[in-house]
Amino acid sequence: MPSTSEFDTSIDDTLVSSTLRSTKTGSWINRHEIREVQRYNDFRSIDWVEDELDEQKQRLLKLKHITNKGNNFKDKILSQVSNWLVLASMGVVIGLIAGSLNIITSFLSSARIGHCKRGFYLSEAFCCWGENDGDCENWTKWTPISGLNYIIYVLISLLMSYTAANIVKFYAPFAAGSGISEIKCIVSGFVMDGFLGWWTLAIKSLGLPLAIGSGLSVGKEGPSVHYAVCVGNSIGRLVPKYRKSASKGREFLTATAAAGVAVAFGSPMGGVLFSIEEISSVFQLSTLWKSYFCSLIAVTTLAAMNPFRTGQLVLFEVTYDTNWHYFEVPIYVILGVFGGVYGIVVSKLNTKVVSFRKRYLGPWAIREVCILTLLTASFSYFNEFLRLDMTESMQILFHECDATFQNPICHPENGKTKLLFSLLFATVARMGLTIITYGCKVPAGIFVPSMAAGATFGRALGIIVDYAYKKNPKLSIFSACDSGDKCIIPGTYAFLGAAAGLCGITDLTVTVVIIMFELTGAIRYILPTMIVVAITKSINDMWGKGGIADQMIKFNGLPFMDSKEEFHFHTSVTSAMSSVVVAFSADANDALTLGQLKQTLGKTKYRGFPIILSGNNPKIEGYISRYKIEYVLGKNESVNPHTLCNFNSRERGSTEKIDFSSMINQSPLSVDCETSLKFVSDIFVKLGPRYLLVEQSGSLIGVITRKDILLYEYSIHQKEVDSGPQERQEELEVKVWNSMKSIALFIRKFQSQILHRDSYRSTPT
Repeated sequence: MPSTSEFDTSIDDTLVSSTLRSTKTGSWINRHEIREVQRYNDFRSIDWVEDELDEQKQRLLKLKHITNKGNNFKDKILSQVSNWLVLASMGVVIGLIAGSLNIITSFLSSARIGHCKRGFYLSEAFCCWGENDGDCENWTKWTPISGLNYIIYVLISLLMSYTAANIVKFYAPFAAGSGISEIKCIVSGFVMDGFLGWWTLAIKSLGLPLAIGSGLSVGKEGPSVHYAVCVGNSIGRLVPKYRKSASKGREFLTATAAAGVAVAFGSPMGGVLFSIEEISSVFQLSTLWKSYFCSLIAVTTLAAMNPFRTGQLVLFEVTYDTNWHYFEVPIYVILGVFGGVYGIVVSKLNTKVVSFRKRYLGPWAIREVCILTLLTASFSYFNEFLRLDMTESMQILFHECDATFQNPICHPENGKTKLLFSLLFATVARMGLTIITYGCKVPAGIFVPSMAAGATFGRALGIIVDYAYKKNPKLSIFSACDSGDKCIIPGTYAFLGAAAGLCGITDLTVTVVIIMFELTGAIRYILPTMIVVAITKSINDMWGKGGIADQMIKFNGLPFMDSKEEFHFHTSVTSAMSSVVVAFSADANDALTLGQLKQTLGKTKYRGFPIILSGNNPKIEGYISRYKIEYVLGKNESVNPHTLCNFNSRERGSTEKIDFSSMINQSPLSVDCETSLKFVSDIFVKLGPRYLLVEQSGSLIGVITRKDILLYEYSIHQKEVDSGPQERQEELEVKVWNSMKSIALFIRKFQSQILHRDSYRSTPT
């Protein structure tokens, strides 16, 4: 419900049966000026209590129908089978999309460097199948001139990113970014029209391989969750009995989110745990099983497609058959510290970049993407770990050097210092590129870039430790090493560094460990992974602000009430309630005409209206939702607009009035005005109602919703926080923007001087 100021501009009091104003107006009238709540109007709340009541009615009607037919066992079986068939179809579609994207992305990434002589449509990996690295005759660069190849590399990268940004901007703006933050809000009980539709699914699936293929520092894992949930929502809405049930929809969204992570990482159990740890706020046992089933079908479909022709589900899947040693634990601690610092630094700086982007770069979204691509491609070409697709790069970094793997990274004696600096440069560059790229207007994830940064750092650290061992193998610290076996495996450090980066940016623990375990298939590295993740998590808990998805929820102003968050309110419900309420009277003397009711609905956006005894006696009699009113109105379209409306259940059946009494909930949830706000917040989290009526001695004085509690929390927080850092941030943004305009002006002058011999020709007047 809106505040007083909003109400006065939206409806004329003469159009309603009763308008109540409380003397206790909230202290948060200007709440919509707060950044954290700016997108609240894009979402509608789901009433889980009402949805469960509707579900119960449907179950009773179905049971009565089956009983009347003689306990038809066949109907029960068909009803259950239909659930699993729908889930299976979702899993198959998700697996097909994931496999196709893997093939297309591999081709686009290779196309920037060269082409295949025996088949232009083949990527480098398929073109050189079965041949040694560097000895592939079928794969050739675009030209024999290295400088021209560099220009082609940059131009193709620009073409891909430009195409991706255009289709996102003009056809499905919701397809930009990762989508995980919005999905968390939707699963928690909010609706955002169009975010999970067919059109978003199509553009996300088209734009994602183009964005990754362009070389931008973005990943596919976050967007994989988005397109998978789009599949769940779109297919689920094709079935009428699921379209009308929010609880069934939530189960499908949670299950398909698990499938999205499962196909992205080749980790079915990791996907299920991700949906529990990150996505779902209320996770039931039945949802766990459905998530597992959907993930299983999706991964099985992906395995049947075999997109890499190696039997692997992901390109960077590896297997280790060597043991770790206890003297390596301090190295694992260093990797954990790196992950924690990485997560804090990248999240904080990315938030500042996103703030600048929203303030100044909105009208130039496509131009920004092209500039980012130009910047990325211009120097990434000269570094192998930046030039290659990130999954291909991690495949090299994770690999254990043996007779079957001959890569220059396994022979550092030929250029150890150069390789080390190349890895460290790739780490710093990847961090910087991820900070400025994540959040731009193309499909973009942050999981794989974070893993790639951790992998290059881990491999560099592994090379240093391996060098120390080979120089001093007799040191007591290396006494655990068997002289006949390999002691230091740099690839394992890259693998653990990737786990640290993933944990640092997501703030997930069990999910990361299981995903990394399923990637290696070696249980012996579970303990090192747990050590690294525990150190990263500890640092994030002490100095960080949670995962990037949670931070983006707050920064972008998305409504989300986290069941894991403990609210500490030291006030009553009246502080946060909406003190202006439009209510309908059950008194025949205050009855609305049909025309007045339609006019009221047209001038308000309320999704429900309390029913009170009369205008002079606001005792709560019930509550009626907007869609039920519209349902009755739809059946009485031809009725005279001067006909009176009845909201009194004691006068049910009146032929002279339009009867709404059968649609009224006569026992709406209500709380006393002295109830603590913390207790009310627990009701919303645990029961999931959309609204609570606030009463005083049985009389209605206000309404409170989940959004109201979040709005109040942020408004109070805004008063307590020092505005100094925000002001300094804005001053810095202004300086950066002025610098960017000066650089752009200089470039235009230089261009005019070169082309037209007049440096002021293109200068704006």
